Amino acid sequence: MKKVDEYAVSQVRGPYVKLPPHPQYCRTVEELTSYAAERRKAGAILGADLFAGAGGLSQGLVNAGIEVIFGVDHYDYAVETHSARFPGMSVDWDLATTENVERVAQVMLDANIEVLAGGPPCQPFSKAGRSGIRHLVEKGERDPEDQRRNLWRAYLEVVYLARPKIVIMENVPDMALDNEMFILRSMIEELEQIGYSVEEKVVDTWRYGVPQFRQRLILVAMRDNIKFDWPEETTKKVTVWNAIGDMPEVEGGWRPPGGADGWAEYRGPVTDFQKYIRRNVPAGESNRLYDHITRPVREDDREAFELMTAETKYSELPERLRRYRSDIFNDKYKRLDENDLSRTITAHIAKDGYGFIHPRQSRTLTVREAARLQTFPDDFRFSGPPSAAFRQIGNAVPVRLGEAIGAAALDALQRGSKKGVQAREISMVLADWYRNLPEDALLQPWLRTGDRWKVLICEIFLERASREELRMIWPLIKELPGPVPGQPVPEESVKVLRSVFTGKRFEKRIMRLEKLADEIRRDTSALWEPRISREKLPSVNPALIDLLELSAPTADAEGNKSEEPVIVAKGILRITTRFQGMDMESRNKLSEGRLSIARMLGMNEHARAVHLALFELSRTVCTIENPACDICPLRRKCQKFGVAGDNGQKELF
Repeated sequence: MKKVDEYAVSQVRGPYVKLPPHPQYCRTVEELTSYAAERRKAGAILGADLFAGAGGLSQGLVNAGIEVIFGVDHYDYAVETHSARFPGMSVDWDLATTENVERVAQVMLDANIEVLAGGPPCQPFSKAGRSGIRHLVEKGERDPEDQRRNLWRAYLEVVYLARPKIVIMENVPDMALDNEMFILRSMIEELEQIGYSVEEKVVDTWRYGVPQFRQRLILVAMRDNIKFDWPEETTKKVTVWNAIGDMPEVEGGWRPPGGADGWAEYRGPVTDFQKYIRRNVPAGESNRLYDHITRPVREDDREAFELMTAETKYSELPERLRRYRSDIFNDKYKRLDENDLSRTITAHIAKDGYGFIHPRQSRTLTVREAARLQTFPDDFRFSGPPSAAFRQIGNAVPVRLGEAIGAAALDALQRGSKKGVQAREISMVLADWYRNLPEDALLQPWLRTGDRWKVLICEIFLERASREELRMIWPLIKELPGPVPGQPVPEESVKVLRSVFTGKRFEKRIMRLEKLADEIRRDTSALWEPRISREKLPSVNPALIDLLELSAPTADAEGNKSEEPVIVAKGILRITTRFQGMDMESRNKLSEGRLSIARMLGMNEHARAVHLALFELSRTVCTIENPACDICPLRRKCQKFGVAGDNGQKELF
């Protein structure tokens, strides 16, 4: 007998929307090629959307002036929605296969599609997987078979084969912000290798007129090194009530007469946003609001909803109304604030809408309200049952975001100006500068030794040392024998360090040294593992672990090297702020700050040296006061130096 869960959330049952194909729907590649030729003769710029979903990004590009005629996804309801909304072909092809990757690229070539957009899923990687990919990236090579495992690489393979003029990629910020920023740096490197300029940014979608808190990573690549400028942002928020306040009240579970073709009576738009959303609704349907339906409301939920304001936490509800653990699900129920942005709409809304309670009514959001918050126009409908519609809406790129990015990319293409410098060029210049510096010119010479023990000792005792102190003490530490894998720290070395670093100033540091020596004695290989364990070496903090793995990489038995973490330091952010002409020191250091560093590193054989060069540059050249711009290796392309006066010189550096 099937077990019944008394707390189970009812799925959204209701009318099944079956949409007819677009009037210019193409059933074969031959038909698509013929249709594309006609549109090109009319002056159209054609686009393709991979991992397209229902077509939020497609609709945004269309609004910007790019005709999306080819969509690919692997969710049947989304493909049906896309084929009804857009001309050309919308296909259910799994891009995890090399065959389909090559098919997509060939379609783009046959149809002369110039714009590629999409949001490929980005799975995490094992160390072995990263090592293999990185080796190919460094060599400027690729492995087409790898596309079967990693969909972001499938997306890159389509770019490699089809060479569109514009590439737009959207994803969640976490895709880029892992410790090494492996995926993003690999993509930048590979795209630059084949002649694209690349810009990437974590954007707040509300700054492009989207009424919700939603951050997305956007990457734009322009063929032939054309320069892309980000579209202007707004400081005015579109609130929840701006977006949905014109909709008629409905009870949870209400269904209109007429099934999928039924509608709610609609009085008309009030705000500018509502007028924008309704602008393409046919005149004969101006009084109709489709898909204004949601799930039924349990009586205990209704009581809970009525007790809530936008500030109420789930844990504050009476215990009898809490069906979930409040220590884990403290935001399980959330009434939206009508005077602020919505929280992020996700595909989870298809399972339950508790995180999206209407600001005034005791129910969860309707399909149409969720679509509004994702800036889908009111004449955009979704194939399948309501639960499928919610999933398509939650997975979508907000239409207004796609429109802003698409318009900026078209503007860049029309202007045709070239980007001044690429990440690969920056990395080579910085690496050469760093490698050619004499040791006595370095303020952190230990970072160039590749010796983890020496890096540890110097970071503990010499990190803030003056040049005079360095000249006296560094030669001693440099010659001091340290531990090797399988052996403890030599006691004589510890004694020497105790005798050199005396006085109250060094008491805590000596204690830390002795604790570290004890930890290495207990596990004589702990310091040399590719990823240092804090359990084995608790006296080494995470920031120092990152520095050790960056400056002194080791390899495991399979040859997998230490990660190359992107380290956010104030001095390095000072360099990126000045060089890129954007204030990174006062922004979110873990997102925009790390991106600003990553775009200077590249993902090649120079990358580690480049990162160490940034540390050195921040301490010796690009200082807080009186920076020595005249001797900086980046001076010819630095925004600060350029403003101060580039003397008219046009050299790269």
